[in-house]
Amino acid sequence: MALASSALTALVPMALLVASIAARFVPKDLADRIVSRYDLTGGGADAVRSMFSYTQGPGGSLSVFGSLFLIISALSFARASQRLFEQTWELSPLSVRNSLNGLLWLLALVVYGAAVGWLDAALGGRLALAARACEVPLTAAFLVWSGWILTARRLPWPDLIPFGVSAALLSALYSFASAVYLPRLFSSYATRYGSLGAVFALITALFGAMLTLVAASALGREVHDELDRIGRGEAPPDGEIRQEWATVVGLARERWETAREDLARRRGTRRSHRG
Repeated sequence: MALASSALTALVPMALLVASIAARFVPKDLADRIVSRYDLTGGGADAVRSMFSYTQGPGGSLSVFGSLFLIISALSFARASQRLFEQTWELSPLSVRNSLNGLLWLLALVVYGAAVGWLDAALGGRLALAARACEVPLTAAFLVWSGWILTARRLPWPDLIPFGVSAALLSALYSFASAVYLPRLFSSYATRYGSLGAVFALITALFGAMLTLVAASALGREVHDELDRIGRGEAPPDGEIRQEWATVVGLARERWETAREDLARRRGTRRSHRG
């Protein structure tokens, strides 16, 4: 949730600024691209156009306060992403001391977003398999580099390859799912809350994306550690895997029984009230 919130406050103004500058060279603005990307119609399309519209026209400039807010929010998102790698790989936190690398990462993020947008536009369709297939190696390379630069090069990039590959594959699956689900989400929220519904839908989509990234980082760390143990010739003691599996199954059964007892108790309470 912290990553999703930071992404919302950083990526939306960054996207508006970059799209405003790019509008001089491309026919579609950011709102039209989002509407076209997810085939939005009705209230969902209206909410997106209201949220991502330009008030000053293409190329509008930012005030001093707006520029300062944009830099602070963007660096906050970079530090949140930095903490993800530091906590997953148990590194000492660098905080603001890594701000220069954070700015470099943000610039690369803009380039990566532009490349992904170009692939979507070139290969077409919100469910286009070719676009998703081309994005997987691009995403994997960007995420591996992201972990390397955001940790101030303390993590060797080969150690991040399992994370990059797993995150790219999971992100592609999430992209397919969101292409089906997001149009309904935008339309539903827009019907209930108007233009504010686009914000709710966007934070929900970002939460799913950040959850995918966090899960991929944990999976990538475990895969790297396991490959490292295999490379050293280490093997778990006999029966350890069976014991761990039995523990997991036992905990699952215990929680299932607790849930059943709780459900039965609630049903009994409802029947007594009806009686």
